[in-house]
Amino acid sequence: MQTGLYIVGTPIGNLSDMSPRAIEVLRSADLIAAEDTRVFGKLASHFDIKTPRCAMHDHNERDVVPDLIEKMQHGMTVAAVSDAGMPGVSDPGFRLVRECRAAGVPVFVVPGPTAAVSALVLSGFPTDRFTFCGFFDEKKVRDDNKIRHTIIYYESPNRIMSTIALLARVMPERQIAIVREITKIHEETIIGYPAELVGITPPRGEIVLVVAPAPEYKMTDAEIREIVNDVVGASTKDAAADLAARTGISKKEAYRRLLEKHEEQA
Repeated sequence: MQTGLYIVGTPIGNLSDMSPRAIEVLRSADLIAAEDTRVFGKLASHFDIKTPRCAMHDHNERDVVPDLIEKMQHGMTVAAVSDAGMPGVSDPGFRLVRECRAAGVPVFVVPGPTAAVSALVLSGFPTDRFTFCGFFDEKKVRDDNKIRHTIIYYESPNRIMSTIALLARVMPERQIAIVREITKIHEETIIGYPAELVGITPPRGEIVLVVAPAPEYKMTDAEIREIVNDVVGASTKDAAADLAARTGISKKEAYRRLLEKHEEQA
């Protein structure tokens, strides 16, 4: 095995998804940098991996990376793993890879499961173009709605219902897929328009939210007027931005329609 850094994908639920190469690399490495050594310990025990390990997570990555690079520059081989899936995808690893590249340390990948891509495939939404936005951020949802192709988010089971309700207001015309517990016993995919899903039993477990591309057709004038009535209570600036994001019309046109509505109510 060549000296350097190995980014190793691990199962996201089903241990049978662990690749033979991943097991071989983890057994052969000099050191394993794990997001949580206790979580990795269960995986290591199952696959009889006895390699020494250290913790590398969001709170210490900046401090740990220089030491790991120094070790690799002196001939050690380091394997990096997250709690599940691919390191660097909404998990620690990005900074380590970047600094290894800058230091001239070879970097290799041992591909493994990724929840985002698995959920995308399960959704049945177009896969030719998509954007992964990491964990859902309600402050960015109106800007996200400008992305007209498929969108993928990670979301917490504690927030998923409020997120569905928000999408029902901001992206009512786009179907969503709630994909939970991928590769586990209770794997489930729920698909529908946000308004249809606001009353479902709150999903539990690890959740990936996939948003279908925006419809290509233009809204009718009557449909736009209906949404105008829905947003008119907010400040004009915010309402115009909301209206533009939800209908696809320009902000200038949205502002004009809102002013007309205010004049009608005066």
